[in-house]
Amino acid sequence: MNIGIIGLGLIGGSLALDLRSLGYQVLGVSRRDKTCQRAIERRIVDDASVNFSLLAAADVVFICTPLDLIISTLEQLIPHLSPTTIVTDVGSVKSPIVAEAGKIWPNFIGGHPMAGTAESGIDAAQSNLFMGKPYVLTPVENTTPDSVKIVGEIVRSLQAKFYLCRPEEHDQAVAWISHLPVMVSASLIDACLSETDVNVLELAQNLASSGFRDTSRVGGGNPELGVLMATYNQEQLLRSLFSYRQTLDRLITHIQKEDWSSLKDTLQKTQQARPEFLAAKDL
Repeated sequence: MNIGIIGLGLIGGSLALDLRSLGYQVLGVSRRDKTCQRAIERRIVDDASVNFSLLAAADVVFICTPLDLIISTLEQLIPHLSPTTIVTDVGSVKSPIVAEAGKIWPNFIGGHPMAGTAESGIDAAQSNLFMGKPYVLTPVENTTPDSVKIVGEIVRSLQAKFYLCRPEEHDQAVAWISHLPVMVSASLIDACLSETDVNVLELAQNLASSGFRDTSRVGGGNPELGVLMATYNQEQLLRSLFSYRQTLDRLITHIQKEDWSSLKDTLQKTQQARPEFLAAKDL
């Protein structure tokens, strides 16, 4: 089977690396010729080009571009595809992408691998990035059975934890566990910067250790990715932010009223619930 990868960054490059090692013929497309050459040098792909025409032989194509480029990339790709070619993406928001892509290519199925690192670019590509990590496919009513079957087999071959759900369910879920944490983490850093005593702020920066490092990590990431999450998943992100604000208000009330019993109840509940969010389960 020939597999095309558009966008040879961390996700696309890592996909290509694993799929090629599994025996697939992997064809890569990037905007930069330098990236194409590097992908060939590292043996991440069998061939690479800046031209979509390379993918005329592809049976399945993964679009691994930023969210705001997925649809325009698909539109540019279509003239080069066989009518039977299956196209999928790796975007972190599904509803708007799946709705639009399904109108212009019947063999499209939305996808989202929940994996990554803080690095980017072709040199960040690594083997086994998806092993043991959730990988979601989001078929809809008119998704072709072959698309679900074939892309599902590819996902399983990566030894990822394979999930199927509706696009809107996906977006609601990732709003809670991916997009909300970015905004909460960013607001934590922003709140710390509001300290007006320069000496106290400097001391806080010097004392910051693992707790602050863990809770602030995603808030210190790529600002463009955060804006794309908010743009494409606005409704669900706002829903989770409003709920978080209500929860935060309750904690403030407990502390203001010195209601230590209620505060302890909340902290005990969160302590018990946390493991359920950290142990991905096969469906």
